[in-house]
Amino acid sequence: MINVNNVTLRYGKRALFEDANIKFTPGNCYGLIGANGAGKSTFLKILSGEIEPNTGEVSITPGERMAVLKQNHYEFDEIEVLKTVMMGHARLFKIMEEKDALYAKAEFSEEDGMRAAELEGEFQDLDGWQAESDAAELLIGLGIPTSVHDTKMKDLDGNEKVRVLLAQALFGNPNILLLDEPTNHLNLESIRWLENFLSRFEGTVIVVSHDRHFLNQVCTHIADIDFSKIQMYVGNYDWWYESSQLALRLARDANKKTDEKRKELEAFIARFSANASKSKQATSRKKQLEKLTLEDIKPSSRKYPFINFKSEREAGKQLLAVENLSKTIDGVKVLNNLTFTINKGDKIAFVGPDGIAKTTFFKIVMGEMEADEGSYSWGITTSQAYFPKDSQDYFNSEMNLVDWLRQYSKDQDESFLRGFLGRMLFSGEEALKKANVLSGGEKVRCMFSKMMLSGSNVLILDEPTNHLDLESITALNNGLVDFDGTILFVSHDHQFIQTIANRVMEITPSGLIDKMVTYDEYLENEDVKKQRETMYV
Repeated sequence: MINVNNVTLRYGKRALFEDANIKFTPGNCYGLIGANGAGKSTFLKILSGEIEPNTGEVSITPGERMAVLKQNHYEFDEIEVLKTVMMGHARLFKIMEEKDALYAKAEFSEEDGMRAAELEGEFQDLDGWQAESDAAELLIGLGIPTSVHDTKMKDLDGNEKVRVLLAQALFGNPNILLLDEPTNHLNLESIRWLENFLSRFEGTVIVVSHDRHFLNQVCTHIADIDFSKIQMYVGNYDWWYESSQLALRLARDANKKTDEKRKELEAFIARFSANASKSKQATSRKKQLEKLTLEDIKPSSRKYPFINFKSEREAGKQLLAVENLSKTIDGVKVLNNLTFTINKGDKIAFVGPDGIAKTTFFKIVMGEMEADEGSYSWGITTSQAYFPKDSQDYFNSEMNLVDWLRQYSKDQDESFLRGFLGRMLFSGEEALKKANVLSGGEKVRCMFSKMMLSGSNVLILDEPTNHLDLESITALNNGLVDFDGTILFVSHDHQFIQTIANRVMEITPSGLIDKMVTYDEYLENEDVKKQRETMYV
């Protein structure tokens, strides 16, 4: 168990946390949420002892072992992959090293023998004989094949290193897990594996994530950092979001009578009581709901951008025809004889483990890259707006954001442009920021402004949720659900795909799997599972 007592952390006059008091208990998974800059990662560092608060203290039950997802991807470059994972259990790894050093001695004394016996006993108590197989199992579950387990970390790419460091945090059954963005760089299969792992984990988990489906699947509680306080809610992310939106509506409707508000609260409680997402949180949530009052429902200070795509003209029935399209990059055939037609109203999620294949396809149909073979043709009534995976080239400019957006607008009036930027949370002086100093999330929001101004009837988005906070992801998700045109998109966000797509395409080494289904239906479809087995051989 972790006890946080009267913790305050200030940077100058700004208080990130003011007299925070909160308990994290075993058997629960806590989603730590808050607006960008609220201090989520900083709070994890306070819990792990990396940062000292100005006042207050953090205490952990004696004898409990804490594991933290490392953020330095180069720390273990000279160490083998399997060994890096086992280093996650510091005591076990130290015993292994000391044992090896003793047995490697040319002359083995009686004293050495006694020490070795002590180490062997502790080694067995810590399940040391299972260590290598347990570490290998974690790696395989996270998509790291056995062929690289004995290679050095420096030989892995960035995505693979992140997975190894996640395996390191999970290794050895720690009592407490602190995970900062654990789903970053994981494919959907690895995310599902992690969800299953955490649902079985019996210790305490505290996680920061921008993946709403992941938070809904694993969290029994939400710890919300807002107004320099940390408020605990029993339930998952959807429960917190819906209750905060209800609180906002009730607060805005000052004229509504108390009994009317109470009825709305009761209806909300009834809906969520009947829809517990995880069995182990159902009972505690129901108890909390029964005690809930209007005063307990608090509106959030979060600001959501307003994302609303409107097409200027209606597209015809056939939007895009692709015929025998193939492309080889660096000797690898990433697109293999693709043939299909995209029709009006299709909202297509492109899925699968090969991100290069999906990005390559988007670049080809947007005219940024040429195919080796085959062809494609857009319908004459179509207009496309493109969100590339890397938008840096759009922002190598000293222009302020008003002038930057003016490049893409028919209406050159400054008040009109500021209105569009205001929807993306760039108001007042924020709209005069220079394009080349924007953060990753700010660049993404500017790209959405550009796309909204285009009035296109086809949207092509390559991982648009990267760099976004939960509020912007929610706003984008809602905007794309409401869009009446056609969408082609790539995402690793399960909820994003499930709520938007009515068609799923998977580009495989042997060709295409194409199904007119939702994403959840696609994952459970037996025909798809059989196809995947043959197409990834």
